[in-house]
Amino acid sequence: MKEFKTESKKLMDLMINSIYTNKEIFLREIISNASDAIDKLHYKSLTDKKIKIDKDKLEINISIDKDKRLLSITDNGIGMTKEELESNLGTIAKSGSQDFKNNNEKKEDIDIIGQFGVGFYSAFMVASQVRVVSKAYGSDEANEWLSKGIEGYTIKKAERDDYGTTIELTIKENDDEDYDQYLEYNTIERLIKKYSDYITYPIKMEEVREVEDKESKEKKEEREVKTLNSLVPLWKRRKNEITDEEYDTFYKDKFFDYESPISHIHTSAEGTIEYNSLLYIPSHAPFNYYSKDYEKGLQLYSNGVLIMEKCADLLPDYLSFVKGVVDSPDLSLNISRETLQQNRVLKTIANSIENKIIKELERILKEDREKYEMFYKDFALQLKFGIYNEYGLNKDKIKDLILFNSSNDLKQVSLKEYVDRKKDGQTKIYYACGDSIEMIDKMPKVESLKEKYEILYCTEYIDEFALLTLREYEKMEFANIATEDVEPEEEKEELKKNNEEAKGLFDEMLKAIPEVSEIKFTNNLKNHPVVLTTKGAVSIEMEKAMKLMPNADSIKATKVLEINESHEIASKLKDLYENDKEGLEKYTKVLYAQARLIEGLSIDNPTEISNIICEYLSK
Repeated sequence: MKEFKTESKKLMDLMINSIYTNKEIFLREIISNASDAIDKLHYKSLTDKKIKIDKDKLEINISIDKDKRLLSITDNGIGMTKEELESNLGTIAKSGSQDFKNNNEKKEDIDIIGQFGVGFYSAFMVASQVRVVSKAYGSDEANEWLSKGIEGYTIKKAERDDYGTTIELTIKENDDEDYDQYLEYNTIERLIKKYSDYITYPIKMEEVREVEDKESKEKKEEREVKTLNSLVPLWKRRKNEITDEEYDTFYKDKFFDYESPISHIHTSAEGTIEYNSLLYIPSHAPFNYYSKDYEKGLQLYSNGVLIMEKCADLLPDYLSFVKGVVDSPDLSLNISRETLQQNRVLKTIANSIENKIIKELERILKEDREKYEMFYKDFALQLKFGIYNEYGLNKDKIKDLILFNSSNDLKQVSLKEYVDRKKDGQTKIYYACGDSIEMIDKMPKVESLKEKYEILYCTEYIDEFALLTLREYEKMEFANIATEDVEPEEEKEELKKNNEEAKGLFDEMLKAIPEVSEIKFTNNLKNHPVVLTTKGAVSIEMEKAMKLMPNADSIKATKVLEINESHEIASKLKDLYENDKEGLEKYTKVLYAQARLIEGLSIDNPTEISNIICEYLSK
C-alpha cells in the first residue's frame, strides 16, 4: 500500500473526521472531473486526426447497487494511465490547496469544501471506500486505484473493455448522517439538477420503478434510462431562439416565483473576460425580503458547473432584489472564499452587471411607467437606501430611479420630471415629510405653499436621509418646507418687524413650553393657526426615525412653533399676554400639543392638555 503525500493526508483526515455542512457536493466534483476527461478527449480528436470518436456518444453514466451500497459514475473520456492515476489521485493539485491548508484549522472556514469543492477527495465525505478503474485512450491496459482513506491507496491492473474512467463509491453506513439518500434515484437526480444541470454531456441513469400490471394486477419492475441534465443552459442559447414564455418559465422554476418578472437581461460578453448571464427583475418582493433571513446573490457557474448558490459579491446591496445566473469560463471551480472576494474577474463581471441592471430599470421607467411603478412599490425602500448607504457612494447611479408622490395630483414623479416642470425663478426642490400622503397634503404649510410650488411628499423614514445625501439635483438644492422660510422678500421684512415687537409675548410663551427653541409669526399657514417646524440639520421626521434606532434618544430636532399672524388666535394670544398670563400659559400648551399632533408626534402630558380643553369647553 502506498501512502498519500503529506498535504493530501492532512486534507483527507480533515474530510473524514470533520463535520461539513454540505457533503452533497461530492457528486458535483466527480461529475466535473468526468466532464473534463471527456472534454480532453474531444479536444484531442479535433487536433489529432488519428483519434476517431463519435461525439454523439460522449456521456456520463451513473448506476446504483443498493445491496452492495455502491454508487458508480462512469465516463468515456480520455482515461488515465497508471502513472496518471498515481499523480492525479495520490496528491492534490497545487491550485487552491495551500490556501485551504492555511485555513483548515479555522472552524468558520470549514465549509470551504461545501462551498467550492477540492475535487476528487470530497468523495471520502460520503464513501468508506473509493475505487477508480481507468483505461487511457489508445492504451491496452486498465488499472485500478483503491483507497479506504488516510491509510493510503493501492494501484494494480484491472479489466475494462473500453477507454474512460469509473469511480465506484462504497457509501458509508448511516450514523448521525443519512448516507442512504445517496443510494436513491431521486436524490441523485436532485443533485444533478442542482449542481450539474448544464454539463454539456448527457448524464444518464437508469430509473427503476415498481408498477402494477394492468392485466395480472401483479407488481413488476419497469426500467428506463433517463438523461438527468438539461445539457444546454438557457443563458447560453441565442436570444432570438428563446421566447418570452421560455424566459418566464425558467425564472419561475429556477427561483420559485409564482409571478412573471417585469424584465430579463440576457448577456453574452466576449473579450478580455467572457461570461454569460441571465438576470431577472422581479415584479414583487419575496415575503422575507426586508428581513435578516433574506440572502442576496446570483447563482455562479463555471462552464455550466454551479460554484455558488448565491454569490453576494455579484450584486450591490441596493440591487439585492435581482435574481439570475452568471456563468464564466474564467472562474475556477476551486476558487476559495478569500480569492472570490478579491477576484479581478468577478469584480469586472459585477461592475458590468450593475450597469446593465441600472440601464434596464431606466428603460422601463421611461418606456413602461405602469410596470415600473408596480416594481417600485415593493423596492423603493431598497433603492433609496442605496442612495444613503456607503456615504452616498452610489447616489449618482440611482438618483434617476427614485420616485416621490407630488402635490401635483398626488402622483409619483421623478426628480428629473420635477425639475423639468419647475416654476420660473424657482431655485430649490421643495419637499415635506409625514406618515402618509393624506397627512402631508393637509399640513398647514403644504396647503399654503403647494399653490406656489410643487412639493415632493416623503412618507418613508429613509426619504429625507436620501435627499440630504443627494444634496442637490441639477444644481437645485433640496429644501424641507418645515425648515425653509419661503415667504416673499417683501413680506419677510414686515414679519421680522412684527416678530421683534412680539418678543415679550414669545418669551412668556416659551416658559410654558421650554422644549421649543423659538416661537414666531408666519404668513404661510393659510387658515391654520399653528405649525411646528424645525431649524438645523435634524428635522422632525429624522427625529422619529432616530427614535427607532438604539442609543439615539438624545438626537432631537430643534423645534420652532410658528403662529399664523393673520389668524384670530394671534390676537387672542396678544390679549392674554396683556391681561391673563395664566391663561396664556394654558393656551400655549394647547397650541403646542395641537402642533405636535399635526406633525404626528405624541403628547407628553395628555391628561393636562385634556383638562385644559375641558376647562375652556365648560365655560
